[in-house]
Amino acid sequence: MTELSGKTYWLVGASEGMGRALARQLNAAGAHLVLSARNKQRLDELCADLENARVLPLDVTNADAVRQAVAVIGDVDGVIYNAGAYEPMHTTQWDSEAALMMCEVNFSGALRVLGEIVPRFLENGQGDITLIGSLAGYRGLPSAIGYGASKAALISLAETMRFDLKDTGVVVRLVNPGFVKTRLTQKNSFRMPMLMTADKAASRVLKAMRKRRFRTDFPAPFSWAIKTLAILPDWLVFRGK
Repeated sequence: MTELSGKTYWLVGASEGMGRALARQLNAAGAHLVLSARNKQRLDELCADLENARVLPLDVTNADAVRQAVAVIGDVDGVIYNAGAYEPMHTTQWDSEAALMMCEVNFSGALRVLGEIVPRFLENGQGDITLIGSLAGYRGLPSAIGYGASKAALISLAETMRFDLKDTGVVVRLVNPGFVKTRLTQKNSFRMPMLMTADKAASRVLKAMRKRRFRTDFPAPFSWAIKTLAILPDWLVFRGK
């Protein structure tokens, strides 16, 4: 069991939705927080309600900004990468700018942050990394250009890091939520199975952070269905397509 109280976590993607709810729950658990996102006003509003938190505005698509943030952040016990961008997009309605932005925020942003913070963790011989992926990363899904690919890349990144950081003292975990009710999923026009509130999803992330288990997928049984779809043969998945 990992104790959260008194530890300092850098929460990237804290201004809205599940990240905002997670910040509140980490605060209630006694953690100290560094809150990052692009929207400083929303971060300031959140920080005002928390006991041990400070704001560090950040655009994860800007490599220089990430380097500067890590230079001033000080020592942290862990980082939570929750920054996310989403636009529903069918292949026949391709929007390159939106697709590239999703990849920049969801995956490349994680590379920028981790590229600066992991060497520090390795030097210290300890550190805690939580990457927020998505069940959408397990299998190519309709109308998920950009989003699905970026989350699949994040899952692969987490798996590689898990291998490479064994016995270093740096813990890596991957959390893959299903549909969470946020301003991003409000863009969807289709039915979202087992849609959860941001508070409930955040509580699942917090529970995962208390453990050393690598992978947490939720909610069940929706996560089971998605992972089963991922291992089915292509001829069956794309039958009639």
